[in-house]
Amino acid sequence: MPDFLTAYLQSNVTPGEAGSAFWALIYVLIVFAGISVAVMAMNWLERKALAHFQIRLGPMRVGPHGLLQPIADAIKLLTKEDIVPSAADKFVFWLAPLIILCASFTTYIVVPFGRAHAITDLNIGILFMLGVSSLSVLGVVMAGWASNSHYPLLGALRSSAQMVSYEIAMGLAVVSAVLMTSLNPSGTGTLSMIGIVQAQEAQQTWFVFKFFPLGFIALGVFAIAMVAETNRAPFDLPEAESELTAGFHTEYSGLRWSLFMLGEYAAMIAVSSIAVTLWLGGWLRPFPHWLAGQSWDLVFSLFPGLLFLGLAAIAFVGVGRMPKHPYFKIQTAGLAGFGAVLGLIGVVLFIPPVRDRVQDIFWFIAKVAVFMYLYIWYRATFPRYRFDQLMKVGWKVLLPVALGVLLLTAVAGILF
Repeated sequence: MPDFLTAYLQSNVTPGEAGSAFWALIYVLIVFAGISVAVMAMNWLERKALAHFQIRLGPMRVGPHGLLQPIADAIKLLTKEDIVPSAADKFVFWLAPLIILCASFTTYIVVPFGRAHAITDLNIGILFMLGVSSLSVLGVVMAGWASNSHYPLLGALRSSAQMVSYEIAMGLAVVSAVLMTSLNPSGTGTLSMIGIVQAQEAQQTWFVFKFFPLGFIALGVFAIAMVAETNRAPFDLPEAESELTAGFHTEYSGLRWSLFMLGEYAAMIAVSSIAVTLWLGGWLRPFPHWLAGQSWDLVFSLFPGLLFLGLAAIAFVGVGRMPKHPYFKIQTAGLAGFGAVLGLIGVVLFIPPVRDRVQDIFWFIAKVAVFMYLYIWYRATFPRYRFDQLMKVGWKVLLPVALGVLLLTAVAGILF
């Protein structure tokens, strides 16, 4: 095989660090495809979870247990008529969803799914991620302005005020985590996403437990701010269906509307990745130092395969509970096939080379999945804030708390 294909396979760094443009492109395509599939899965899981929260079934018709519903929705959105208001600024109207989508996906350039499983490692990685992710608000403002309609404009103005209010608290929480990386013999910190995880490994503690409860409070501030930054319930004031119809994307339909949704869910995964990287050890498995040794490494390495086998078992239980009626033959066969695929993936994950290679990716995704579930939980539980309440929480609660945590973290770092 050509050298440019095989040379990188022998390295333990990212394609960007190795200078391999080809593998960097492969990683970009994998991340884009993976996040797109994750958004589809998240859409299905959210609808099913919300349904169970509200004691109903959710999607059930398209595929077994509605598994093909995201694909049906995608086909529907692609084939719907694309309407542009006659009085809209057509170029800006067309550009707005692309800006949101590009901002959301560009952040993944520095997301470390593992030590070598990232596109590249920038020495200002966390600043790059926060800066690029904040650009999505420009797309929201452009969409609201270009629509030439009152409701979208109000939603866009709300979004800009919301971003300004919560970005400051989020930034202070991030700085407190960056300060913790400087607790080493050299006394120098790092802004590298991979370096932050390595600092937690070297200090033998996740930063959520560092100077407890300071790290935990900083994570709490960031977790609240990231919900507001992504315009999700209970901070979904820019959309607010009961007040603004659909908010800033009221005039969008079909494919353009789907780009907004894709960008929103991609941004949710991105900010969850930041939280996992800064405070929860990134790709590190749970208790890597308390439960150390080859035996514990083997136990934790079995988790990916066991998870997929468990999901396959759940699918086969569903097959057994399917009604014995001719109309359900296709549904039953489809669910059985899905369970067989999950079981096959589980078996493959027990193969030692595969098992060892996917460890870091599995634990990173598992931690991100917890935050994604919390997004669903918040939406099902909390009522929407009034806008004055939203501003009060941002300026009078989160900002002082984040500033206090930052100062106390600095003092604790000097003393201990």
